[in-house]
Amino acid sequence: MPALICGSLAFDTITTFPGRFQEQILPEQIHILNVSFLVPTLRREFGGCAGNIAYTLKQLGGEPLVMAALGADGQSYLDRMREWGVSTEFVQVVGDSYTAQAIIMTDADNNQITAFHPGAMQFAHRNVVQAREDIRLAIIAPDGRDAMLQHAEQLAAAGIPFVFDPGQGLPMFNGDELRRFVAQATWVAVNDYEARLLCERTGSDLAELSRSHLQGIIVTLGAHGCEVWTGGEKVHVPGVTASAVVDPTGCGDAFRGALLYGLERGWDLVRCAELGNRVGAIKIACAGPQNHRIDRAALGLA
Repeated sequence: MPALICGSLAFDTITTFPGRFQEQILPEQIHILNVSFLVPTLRREFGGCAGNIAYTLKQLGGEPLVMAALGADGQSYLDRMREWGVSTEFVQVVGDSYTAQAIIMTDADNNQITAFHPGAMQFAHRNVVQAREDIRLAIIAPDGRDAMLQHAEQLAAAGIPFVFDPGQGLPMFNGDELRRFVAQATWVAVNDYEARLLCERTGSDLAELSRSHLQGIIVTLGAHGCEVWTGGEKVHVPGVTASAVVDPTGCGDAFRGALLYGLERGWDLVRCAELGNRVGAIKIACAGPQNHRIDRAALGLA
């Protein structure tokens, strides 16, 4: 049973600042901010939320079906996904645009500053979700604003349960729009900052939201694991100590790939979250969002 992943495909330019951002930014001078960071390392990676989620889900043994947009420079990404054995039937190529680009800088404390050019992602709404017998699960991950709105409506109309995962796209939506997303979704996945913003804009708290029709809300807490909210009750799922902390880029997406894997198999949310924490710990020990390797047998999945 394929899981439809609606979200971005992007190229990530990843750099590391060996100092701390907080030591370079003077609070009293924030109104005339003009800073420069020397980044001695730089690499280019395949990224974007949909691509990252699909990468982990495929390694776990799931069947991702990506719905996204690439630019004229995106052939290498198409080739890569086909090498994984992932269908690209719902990936459109926008010939007069670049593929979305993210420039990510990480400091010594794993804080990140990101600049993002949406490129072809702005046209992702041209893809249309239609009911299909073999698609019984989906996720709305960060994407173009119109695409997120329309794909949520289309999934709801098709009767396909989906995870609403607004990520860094959450600030694009007002309270009414976010309430509509939640009303259409079956699950919500956010980090702790996004959870606070979601509650502020919808005028609800997590307990109240989880007592609605939702089957659960997952709030990721980085190294501290995550919270699973169901029926107004919270369960804390402890984090997993990583063998090394190398690069946090894509850890949330790796978690969501594991979440989809568990949901595909009818697992309860706590079990899904436990796998997500373990996979996140594997990802953070590896540079880049799509370079970690998953040993299914070591995770008890073989």
